[in-house]
Amino acid sequence: MPSSSSPSENQSAIEQSSLEYVCRYGSMRHLGVMTAKQRFRYGDEVVIHSDRGTEIATVLCEATPAAVEGILEPTEGRILRRLDSTDRGDWSQMSEMTRRDLDMCQPHVEKLGLPMQLIDVERLLGGERVIVYFVAEGRIDFRALVKLLGREFQTRIEMRQIGIRDEAKLLADFGDCGQEVCCSRFLSKMPPVSMKMAKLQRASLDPSKISGRCGRLKCCLRYEFDTYESLASELPPVGSKILTRDGNCRVAAQDILAGQLVVTTEDKRRIMIPASDVIEILKVGEGTPVRGKKRKK
Repeated sequence: MPSSSSPSENQSAIEQSSLEYVCRYGSMRHLGVMTAKQRFRYGDEVVIHSDRGTEIATVLCEATPAAVEGILEPTEGRILRRLDSTDRGDWSQMSEMTRRDLDMCQPHVEKLGLPMQLIDVERLLGGERVIVYFVAEGRIDFRALVKLLGREFQTRIEMRQIGIRDEAKLLADFGDCGQEVCCSRFLSKMPPVSMKMAKLQRASLDPSKISGRCGRLKCCLRYEFDTYESLASELPPVGSKILTRDGNCRVAAQDILAGQLVVTTEDKRRIMIPASDVIEILKVGEGTPVRGKKRKK
């Protein structure tokens, strides 16, 4: 009689066949959901087959619904194996060739007179393609360049035009905080950042202090902006006329994190009070709208 599998063995087989992990790969720190036939842990280096080809990736976490929901346009693929010594040796050789690859591409760009600046060249472990990253002010017709580079590399060439922030992602090392720049360490998408965010957080408005390695406003200005905006919406805007235990006052300034207000009293004194002392907002001033006009002690 054929042997039958135990329930625990069947359950284990089902779990193994449905394993999925979020992996980070490529120079641009792409995030993808990769299927696997064995278990992995955070930080494991693996070889994957992505939509681009065979390449090296780092396992970040299991692909739970919550994790996948937080990824914008995740790619799909599968984990082939753990990274072994042979893979490391091959990848080390490819990494050393990057500088030579750039030097190989530059003469062709100059020969064709293309208004573009080459930033980086990325090879895949499997050799399926070579990705050339460049910056340019407008659209570039690089079809002739692709043909020339295809003869040089003897593989598929992919030209990828990137922005200033992406350039920093590829080339920058450390920021003013002493940490590795966020775009290189963990950001997969560049969030929009505005001067409004710096003003709300009382950051210095000196461009040299709030600009990142890319020359644009620092991405970290966005991290706490939603919290500041939420807290600010609970406070009467500057210029509001309010009723407090000390009588009628006008809001002169806000201390958002402390939840306090600098107010001017009717006898022209400037004092600081907690927001909980506001009994009623008599007239809303200009600024961030409040969610309610009345507060109870």
